[in-house]
Amino acid sequence: MTRSGAGPTLVLALAVAVLVGCGVILLLERSLTRILLGVVMLGNGVNLLILLGGRSGGAPVVGTGPVERMSDPLPQAMVLTSIVITFGFTAFLLAVAYRSWYLSGDDEVPDDLEDRQIIGRAGRNEVGAADRGGEGPNGDPEQVDPEPARRRLHRGDDS
Repeated sequence: MTRSGAGPTLVLALAVAVLVGCGVILLLERSLTRILLGVVMLGNGVNLLILLGGRSGGAPVVGTGPVERMSDPLPQAMVLTSIVITFGFTAFLLAVAYRSWYLSGDDEVPDDLEDRQIIGRAGRNEVGAADRGGEGPNGDPEQVDPEPARRRLHRGDDS
């Protein structure tokens, strides 16, 4: 904020842009450690952006000064809530990264088998087989058996 309390400076706006930009770039990496750092940087950038949206001034305590000179308490409360949420999410990601490192020796996120199949089909310009339905429960293994449970108890009865 400026000395006169007029609003955010260019330096603070650039700090928000750098934190959010670096956080997004780190989120796109395959290493869980870099993803964790990206979440922390993105959270800090968003917190700073929320604070820049509020009015600067004195402490927002009733009776300490005129209301026009008090800072806006809503962005401060939102940032405190955001800090708690970011901390919880960071702790969860840290536990996932540690568990991944403990089990496999690295924190790299592997490709799924389905992802590789989709990439292969896209390279060959193939269209995936569409499930059009209408085959009945015996024609499609993905269908749930619509037969009522009470009939399933009498397997020898064909009626």
